[in-house]
Amino acid sequence: MSDKIFPEKPDYIFRIFKQVKPVIGMIHLRPLPGSPHYKGHGLSEVYEWAVKDAETLQSGGVDGFIIENAWDLPFSKPDDIGFETVSSMTLIAEKLKEHTHLPIGINCLANGAIQGLAVAKAVDLPFVRVNQWVNAYVANEGFVEGAAAKALRYRSFIKGESIKLFTDVHVKHGSHSIIADRTLADQTHDAIFFDSDVLIATGTRTGNATKAEEILGIKNNTELPVIVGSGMDQGNAHSILAISDGCIVGSSLKEESKWWNPVSSDRVKLFMEEVEKARQGEEIVDD
Repeated sequence: MSDKIFPEKPDYIFRIFKQVKPVIGMIHLRPLPGSPHYKGHGLSEVYEWAVKDAETLQSGGVDGFIIENAWDLPFSKPDDIGFETVSSMTLIAEKLKEHTHLPIGINCLANGAIQGLAVAKAVDLPFVRVNQWVNAYVANEGFVEGAAAKALRYRSFIKGESIKLFTDVHVKHGSHSIIADRTLADQTHDAIFFDSDVLIATGTRTGNATKAEEILGIKNNTELPVIVGSGMDQGNAHSILAISDGCIVGSSLKEESKWWNPVSSDRVKLFMEEVEKARQGEEIVDD
């Protein structure tokens, strides 16, 4: 008899993106209503910026997007994320969906798992990213607890089981000192036990490279897909994709490698050339 509590999951990375080692581009939304840097000019500027980035990423060959309220600085803790954020992200996601055939996911900062699920359900999106799924961390926003218990119940409540959960194992922008007695293997098993669908390995902050030992420390302890969530660039794309199942990439595809700048078509092209090298010889298998 198997010692697994839950049935084995299919490879949702391939199910969603129909590609081996997919590249998921970041769409960093300009300030939304309710955030300190929003200037009160409606959402047209936010939407136009997002569409330009999406078009550049798509024409460059990426396999999907994550929409993130990256300019809502400083980020609120989950319980303080307002209705205006959810409604704005929903409207923009719906409009972006009309401009692309690629899968779209949502990451509502900071750690707004329930808010992200609400957007994904309203727009019929296939996945959300949650940076802190299990355990607790001291993050930039203060003490932040894992979102899994409430988020899974909310997903069930809205009949949103089709929305898959992409979750970080070691959250970036946070201290792991509270759970220092739990190894990377332990935390990987925690994320699996709390029903993650895809695991994410990251560096310590946005744009920082993810170490090979971090990726392998997660991948060697799970049968779930493991993707890289920060620090991917043209120089390391081939080596990192050789040991991972895909990536989320943002900063390095922007002008001057700054996440707040527009996407650069030249950078996307060069990055995807390296990705194609990494994909050579891969066998596509749909579980």
